[in-house]
Amino acid sequence: MCGAILAVVGSIPRVECNRALHRASASASAAQMPDNPPMCNRFVSPAQEVIEAHWGLEPSAQPAWAASIHPRALGPFIRARGDGRELIVGQWALIPHFAKTAKLNYSTNNARAEELAQKASYRDPWKRGQRCIIPAMSFDEPNWETGKNVWWRFHRADGTPWGLAGIWNTWIDRATGEVVESYSMLTLNADEHPLMRRMHKPDPAYGPDEQDKRSVIPIEIGDVDAWLHGSVEEASRLLRLAPVEVFAAAPVA
Repeated sequence: MCGAILAVVGSIPRVECNRALHRASASASAAQMPDNPPMCNRFVSPAQEVIEAHWGLEPSAQPAWAASIHPRALGPFIRARGDGRELIVGQWALIPHFAKTAKLNYSTNNARAEELAQKASYRDPWKRGQRCIIPAMSFDEPNWETGKNVWWRFHRADGTPWGLAGIWNTWIDRATGEVVESYSMLTLNADEHPLMRRMHKPDPAYGPDEQDKRSVIPIEIGDVDAWLHGSVEEASRLLRLAPVEVFAAAPVA
């Protein structure tokens, strides 16, 4: 199903990535959300003990994070440590090594998988294999098929957490020595995906096959080691969209 849209790192789509969602609480209703955010920038995190159990992590002391996570807020991610894995809490918006401050004036919470090898903010973490898993119980997307925004919520059909593909970086403030962990969530073109192409408001300037609808990239539990520890080539083969049957999606009540 996804053969036509598997990421070839280095290719550049024709249209720009969509802008982020406004912040919303975990219990926010559809009416409280913004009208037309073009990319999913809100997800609900599992509890720490759920993350540790599902991904086979040793218990560890971590800073608290909110259940509902928004860009630049603290959230958990899983990265390689030696031959194993570790849980880290960091900012959801990657801070590149060249940044003079942790407060960026541009968005890095989503990274286009097709451009990882080119974009200055992401190419070094991608080349160095700084890939991560972002745990999520659900994420939200806007649907405009009725002519109005109707929010949809996406869980896994099997009830387990999503493990979403990401990249991470450790940034050090040159003035103070402060160390800040951060990460970005990867997205992939979904114009041919039967479900995800239905999300977001169509841009009338482009045809149906030129919309560059975006989707998060789930990493299945059996692929986690390859994603975290594999080569760039091995990881690139995992940049694919999930089959429709993996999703349990419905409008937000």
